Amino acid sequence: MTRGVSRRGFLGLTGAAVALGAAGFAGRDLLRPGQPGLVLPSQAPLPGRFEIQLPVPPVLRPTSSDGTTDYYDVVQQVADLEILPGLRTEAWTYGGSFPGPTIVSRSGRRAAVRHRNELPRPTVVHLHGGHTPAESDGYPMDLVMPADRRDYTYPMEQRAATLWYHDHQHGFTGPAVWRGLAGFHLVHDDAEDALHLPAGDRDIPLMITDRSFAADGGFHYPLVDPSMAEHGVQDRYMDGVLGDVVLVNGAPWPALDVARARYRLRFLNASNARRYRLELDPQPSDGGALVQVGSDGGLLARPITHDAIDVAPGERFDVVVDFARFAPGTRVRLLNRLGEGRTTEVMCFDVSSARVDEDAQVPERLSSVEPLDLSRATTTRTFRFQLGEHHGWTINGEPYRPGRSLARPRLGDIEVWRFITDVHHPVHVHLDPFQVVSRNNRGPGPYDAGWKDTVDVRPAGGVEVAVRFTDYAGAFMLHCHNLEHEDMAMMADFVTE
Repeated sequence: MTRGVSRRGFLGLTGAAVALGAAGFAGRDLLRPGQPGLVLPSQAPLPGRFEIQLPVPPVLRPTSSDGTTDYYDVVQQVADLEILPGLRTEAWTYGGSFPGPTIVSRSGRRAAVRHRNELPRPTVVHLHGGHTPAESDGYPMDLVMPADRRDYTYPMEQRAATLWYHDHQHGFTGPAVWRGLAGFHLVHDDAEDALHLPAGDRDIPLMITDRSFAADGGFHYPLVDPSMAEHGVQDRYMDGVLGDVVLVNGAPWPALDVARARYRLRFLNASNARRYRLELDPQPSDGGALVQVGSDGGLLARPITHDAIDVAPGERFDVVVDFARFAPGTRVRLLNRLGEGRTTEVMCFDVSSARVDEDAQVPERLSSVEPLDLSRATTTRTFRFQLGEHHGWTINGEPYRPGRSLARPRLGDIEVWRFITDVHHPVHVHLDPFQVVSRNNRGPGPYDAGWKDTVDVRPAGGVEVAVRFTDYAGAFMLHCHNLEHEDMAMMADFVTE
């Protein structure tokens, strides 16, 4: 039983990862600092920047409620949407929109969501960040067949947080999410309400994705396009598919009119593989425009001020921006410093002269975040995320096989999980969030604070996290959230007991 991590052992493992990266990936353009994968160019005419107003996903109303539970119905269906002006895009949707409707829950009040599948292939729904029993977690083999339905029950025994739901079927998550199967699920609680953070129409979920479009306006994706199957074209995108159009809430490079007031912006990177370094331009004269108040698993203990934030696929960052720090008439652009060409810009905020009477604030203390006591850790487990010998993505040298468990943690125990990578891998753990302990034998990074469920592990690097699983026994998932890596078998089961 291992209770700690030696410096020598950890550096030896990260050194092996560096050697693997240098030896196995030379010439593949995978270790460049910005992105994995390749850009898939659009064939359709693209709009200019900031011509379309930001849409906000509608809030889904319960079909019924009782003393403990709100009940929802969602139809998974094909919808014909206008994403690019003047063109129609056939999308796979939750309820006919992309993103799907936002579900809003209260902590401690159960949400029961019935999904009916009217799409032409099986689906699976995963509530990303949900503390959820195994039978409702979205195990990749728990398929909802066409013309069938499935009830997912979410107890919501968890902190206020920005969650999201998306497709999770084995081997087809990338194409399904690319076609539109994603939406927000927000959780509120009394402790969050008492802080008086920006609320109402100044609490804005922002789903950031990249996409490519075919000449007719349809979603362009290599692994489901027969014309790209020849000459190994599909294999070129096994490292991740990058689009050349940035969508926010399903709109290309949108604009939002804002008052001179504080806004809560819930950043979600729902891209298949693209990472973003989000930064406002212009910056306020004294910097620190992005005040982070929350992470994947809810509120931080204290706010953290950033000039820019790195966001990997699957990660969420809740920030507060005070637009009163900008002069009326200022166009504040949200930039992606890891982008190229069109993808260097994300959206813009047009600051009006209007002021609002607000009591919104960012208190110096936000919440109580219990630190997991590493002296009580019962074991340390290592998971190596790397390319396998036979041209596939693996964890600990093995491609995913349903039903084969790589770990059997006991409920209530604290464990240290060590993630070692060859190239960029955003690692996601189901059931419970974790706390980042170290990166490459040093302290956590600037974006690792609070409770996380997805961590961006850099090329030839190592990250250690402290985990503690509670409440629900059963089979859950650990996987890379680069969806092309996930579809090509970079997943593993673990079983809580």
